[in-house]
Amino acid sequence: MSNFIVRVELYGTPAEGVYANLHTAMKTKGFSRTFTDNGKTYSLPHAMYLLPNSNSATVNVVDLAKQAASTVWKDFAVLVTRTEVRFEYFGLKLA
Repeated sequence: MSNFIVRVELYGTPAEGVYANLHTAMKTKGFSRTFTDNGKTYSLPHAMYLLPNSNSATVNVVDLAKQAASTVWKDFAVLVTRTEVRFEYFGLKLA
């Protein structure tokens, strides 16, 4: 099982409400904006998402994120990183 860290960039000048819609669309595809480590839940940076414990291929995760983003904005980019190891972080806020 792998964890996927996903970043979605909406190009142009989307209103904040558009990002709220993106967050909802990503959630319906199984993505989360938080993760839990050592009993504490942290928020990911803006427009970053986690798809935890998935057997999906990276290209399928890209497709899921594209499907979600395309429902809220036309001009966007998606970057997906797959990891099977614990990721490190600094300065993330508690959710």
